[in-house]
Amino acid sequence: MWPSDRLSFPLLRCLLAAAFAVAASAAPAAAQLKADLIVSGLTQPVAFVQDPSDAGVHVVVQQDGRVRAVRNGALQTPDYLDLRAVVLNSGEQGLLGLAFAPDYATSGRVFVNFSNLQGHTVVARFTRMAGDPLRADPGSRFDLLWPGGQRFISQPFSNHNGGHLAFGPDGFLYIGMGDGGSGNDPLRFAQNPLSLLGKMIRIDVNVPANDPEGYNVPATNPFVGRSDVLPEIWNLGLRNPWRWSFDNVSRGGTGALVIGDVGQSAFEEIDYEPRNRGGRNYGWPQREGAHGNVPGTLFSPATDPIFEYGRTSGGSTTGGFVYRGSALGVSYRGRYFFADFVSSRVWSLALTVNPSTGEATASDLREHTSEFGSAATSPSSFGEDLSGELYIVSYSGRVSRITTSEVLPPLPRKRPADAPIVGFAGPRSAAAPTTPRSVQPGLTSRTSNLPDVVRPAAPAAAPEVRADHTHARTTPQGRLFMRNGEWWIFAIDDAGWVLMPLRDFLERTLADAGGRTRSYR
Repeated sequence: MWPSDRLSFPLLRCLLAAAFAVAASAAPAAAQLKADLIVSGLTQPVAFVQDPSDAGVHVVVQQDGRVRAVRNGALQTPDYLDLRAVVLNSGEQGLLGLAFAPDYATSGRVFVNFSNLQGHTVVARFTRMAGDPLRADPGSRFDLLWPGGQRFISQPFSNHNGGHLAFGPDGFLYIGMGDGGSGNDPLRFAQNPLSLLGKMIRIDVNVPANDPEGYNVPATNPFVGRSDVLPEIWNLGLRNPWRWSFDNVSRGGTGALVIGDVGQSAFEEIDYEPRNRGGRNYGWPQREGAHGNVPGTLFSPATDPIFEYGRTSGGSTTGGFVYRGSALGVSYRGRYFFADFVSSRVWSLALTVNPSTGEATASDLREHTSEFGSAATSPSSFGEDLSGELYIVSYSGRVSRITTSEVLPPLPRKRPADAPIVGFAGPRSAAAPTTPRSVQPGLTSRTSNLPDVVRPAAPAAAPEVRADHTHARTTPQGRLFMRNGEWWIFAIDDAGWVLMPLRDFLERTLADAGGRTRSYR
């Protein structure tokens, strides 16, 4: 936690000046990307989901009905959850999605989306096994009860099941539903406001365990109070939203919902929705992408995608994430990564957000297929960890971490005696901080394996403490260094010295100047 005492503003001005100088310089070139294998030997993996209670644990969702725990890159046994006896795995049907509750550390709740043996969509709640954090209790299953009194959502055809579900920054559970299948939505479910098919659903699942339905409808849903629209509906006009995500607010994102919606025969699309802007109609089936498709009446005016591509580039989009990590460098922060399952291609887009409207425009399409190699084969999903780093899931059976191929020379174990440092300006604590590991003055190499927080192996002498009680030296040389095109700095908190991006340091320092404190990982 940053000290909450008064900030030393001369130091802050110095840092701001350095930041402005960096901003004024030419933008650094983007780092070369690569994909490092994390886990292999999987069967039909369709999702890679972070356990929010343990940074070292993820789960892999397999279409065949298994959920497999991965701890620090190693598959665990037994399975986190095995639903093969109740899941229909055929074509586009199967176990398709999983979401941990935001309070999973205490509630132990996890939600899954699967096709039951009759081919209908079930959204079920499970709880963590008592005494075993790497397993869900199969006996805790509770299927949500939907309008019409059934504990499943009827599917008239075998395809276009959607299947992804995730919690938004508002704490509500979002569920992406396909249009029911066949071709061109023959039953026009996507524009039918009394059907959950072809919709984005938003519900509040933070209810008691004995709640008969398993959820409430949030009062802020856009159609609450209307008799001609199901209140669970958040958006309409989707064909088959195969992977979508929220721009990570905890990592500086906007909270926008970004959807990859699979097209029919001409266009794949990426839809962008600013935070809390539900009620939109994405136009299917009357529109495919930004183009007319079949005749018919739209429930409401359509919102066009921010990006689309045709059949020369692929045939089934896989939505991804807006990058909010640090390992790829500042040039990738805020870019949206996505892929195509059919063509096995991967790209990223720059997103420019209008500060007045919150709407985004897409530009600067970059392809990363050759950089990722076999990791990009049949990309079925992406994942994001607690640090904002991204993973790509190959349906052929592997999960890889997206990183860079550039390597930093080894760091010295301790800061050289003549290497100046810059740290947080706060009062001297009772226990003097240790000296940080450092870099050579003027170092501009880049790295993908340097951790976000670096601490010394053994205590050393405390840095100079000036008369104004700030732990800082302001000698110009050596205060900042560049990693992956981003300036980094040594800073001090109550626990000692840490190494962090200058941008994060300034955000937290400015927050403290306003009387607030922030914690960080």
